[in-house]
This record gives sequence, C-alpha cells and structure tokens, in this order.
Amino acid sequence: MSTLVVYFSAEGNTKRVAESFAKEIGADLYEIVPQEPYTAADIRWTNPLARCNREKIGNKDVPVNGKVENFEQYTTVYIGFPIWYGCAPNVVNTFCKGYDWTGKNVYAFATSGGSGIGKTADKLKTFVNGAAVVEARLVRGASEMKDWGKV
Repeated sequence: MSTLVVYFSAEGNTKRVAESFAKEIGADLYEIVPQEPYTAADIRWTNPLARCNREKIGNKDVPVNGKVENFEQYTTVYIGFPIWYGCAPNVVNTFCKGYDWTGKNVYAFATSGGSGIGKTADKLKTFVNGAAVVEARLVRGASEMKDWGKV
C-alpha cells in the first residue's frame, strides 16, 4: 500500500503543509506545476480580470507540467491546494483528469486565508471518477491531518 501526497501551492502555504505531512507519514510527494506559473496578479481574486477568475468562470483547463510516474501503485492519494471559490483551483482539476482513480482513497486538504471547505469533496468527485473514498478538510498544518485516512 503506497501513499502519495500531491499539491498545488500558489503562495507556499499548501507546499509547507504537504511537505511536512508527506515526511511525517513517509509518503511520496509530487508538486502540481502549471505550464504557465501564476503571478501575484494572476491570483488576486479581487480583480475580476485576474487569471484565477477567468479560469474559474470560464471552467478552463489549466495545462500542467509532468506526470506522476507509476500512479497505479498508489492506493491512497492526498491532494492539497488553496481553496479558490469553495473548491480546488482548475489546475488541480486538470491534473486529476489525467489519471485513473478507480479504487483509490482520495483525501483533499485545503488551505485558506478565510474561505470554508464548502462542497470541495463533492466537486472533486467529478475529477477523480471511480475513487473509493473522497473526503476533504480545511487545514492550517500537517498536525491536523495526522490520523486522517488511517495511513
């Protein structure tokens, strides 16, 4: 039984949680990297013309660099990201579309400066079709994930 922690981090908060958690549980770690990196202006959600807003409103795929090698070996996958509009950023959804999730346990952990978890798990299910378990929780640090998923 292998475990993978994947994450997308726009400002470093999710990265810190993911790295700490992966180390704590002895999991492999993979960073979701958009082909076009986000700038500070791109994620300024208060600007209606910011890239993050255009992507979410337009329901656009965001191409990613690289692939997880031997993804089929993982039975449990933790997916970390900042909450954007009560769900995962589109770059995370695009990443998820590239894999077979059949039978995998998926635990989404989100970081946020103020938003709640919303219907993140329900929205993510569309992109991890076939997963045995899909849960989501808002976290501030790796310690809040310690016993989650019974890893």
